[in-house]
Amino acid sequence: MNRILRSRAVAALTSPHGVDRYLEQINPMWAAHEVRARIVSVHREVDVPGHPPVATITLQPTSTWRGHRAGQHVQVGVEVDGARRTTRVFSVSSPESGPGDRFTITLRANPTGVVSRFLVERAKPGTMVHLAQAEGDFVLPDAVPQHVLMVSGGSGITPVMSMLRTLHRRTHRGRITFLHYAQSPDHQIFAAELDEIRRSGHGTDVHLLHPELGDPNLSPAFLERLVPGYRDVPTWACGPAPMVEAVQAAYDGADSLRVEYFRPPRVSTSGTSGAVTFARDGRTTENTGATLLEQAEALGLKPDSGCRMGICKSCTTRKSEGTVRNVVTGVESTLPDEDIQICVNAPVGDCVVDL
Repeated sequence: MNRILRSRAVAALTSPHGVDRYLEQINPMWAAHEVRARIVSVHREVDVPGHPPVATITLQPTSTWRGHRAGQHVQVGVEVDGARRTTRVFSVSSPESGPGDRFTITLRANPTGVVSRFLVERAKPGTMVHLAQAEGDFVLPDAVPQHVLMVSGGSGITPVMSMLRTLHRRTHRGRITFLHYAQSPDHQIFAAELDEIRRSGHGTDVHLLHPELGDPNLSPAFLERLVPGYRDVPTWACGPAPMVEAVQAAYDGADSLRVEYFRPPRVSTSGTSGAVTFARDGRTTENTGATLLEQAEALGLKPDSGCRMGICKSCTTRKSEGTVRNVVTGVESTLPDEDIQICVNAPVGDCVVDL
């Protein structure tokens, strides 16, 4: 049946809307090409007064979902109050999944975020959301090393928690060191599960640290005491930019470290020059040094965007002229007519983009 629904003949018959538009009207969980999901449950993980809550959303995807590898992320699109669909990217927090399998995302309700606030504060079981297939290279290798180190901070715990759960489900017989920083014990995501893992052992050393209580920072000396020879231990680190930058400094370029930023590093706007031209809109503005996405939005433009941290690629736009610097990697590019992600690229001098 799926082969028939995906055929050219059916595509021609259902043009211009496509077969999925008709299937969705009959049953939202039927799809030939698109990926959608029904929310099964919304579970509050953290709810500290005066701070954005964190929730785990369990999703039942359509059969078109191909599954995910531990550490990957997924684009989630919602339509709030009849407005245009808004998409954001969230890491999958459940163990690796197969085609059509249920999975979870765990997210904080960003005070300015349309999607995250809707999912955490307003979504109910039965609510339908739109998905893309899982993506991302921040994953476990097929052959897992004997000893792995996982370092996370805040909501950056979600992809490494997927890895930890996957290794436990596989009954990994090696050693896992799990190090997580939270603002306080009350802000700790997955607190009960991690406490159970810490007490049961099974080759996993759990270290939950809270700077408010005076716990140590990620210095080389601290990491060496925790994991002797840590620079030689395969390590996955995910969290806010300052934390990831501290880890990178401690590893000093060691090949054992793999990182994923929770958000792009802060952009320096000092010493900027030149002008940014948005060719399609026809406007030119003084280069402020901010990312191209931020400069476009400051003019009132509304380019497509998703994660805002260089992961989902939904903001990819053609740069026809000029030099840009990737604010995550620091790499500059002067190539003409190249596709760039405007959420993590800032112009260096004059720049022309197709917006």
